[in-house]
Amino acid sequence: MNNRKMSVRTAFALYGGPLVIVDFGTATTFCAVSKKGDYLGGAIAPGVMISAEALFARASKLPKVELLRPKNVIGRDTVSSMQAGIIIGYAGLVDEVVTRMKQEIGGKPFVVATGGLASLIAPESKSIQKVHPFLTLEGLRVIYQNHAG
Repeated sequence: MNNRKMSVRTAFALYGGPLVIVDFGTATTFCAVSKKGDYLGGAIAPGVMISAEALFARASKLPKVELLRPKNVIGRDTVSSMQAGIIIGYAGLVDEVVTRMKQEIGGKPFVVATGGLASLIAPESKSIQKVHPFLTLEGLRVIYQNHAG
């Protein structure tokens, strides 16, 4: 079973449907899940770290910065400006994709975020309702418990 299927099954078991799962991994992926738990499809965007690394590598005058939640969206220096652009920018990306998915799914889908940077982006997002950083691992734990006897 691949990670997407594991995440969909686990999230549906925990939260029911309809559902949108936002996974902050190498890529930022969005999974739309029906009221019955069927995977409807998704969207894929570059991951936060891949985008940040591209910025650091391609814009020679910009430094590599630590990804931290900015105090303000209007940065007062290069580092805080980059942090705001990356973190708030990704929150905006997430909110727009989730808004459009909700319109297509119908009803009131629950939105759960998972993956390494979920806890960093979620507080800036208007659409993420729950952060479950280890959703796939939770699914593996449940499978193990169900088969371990």
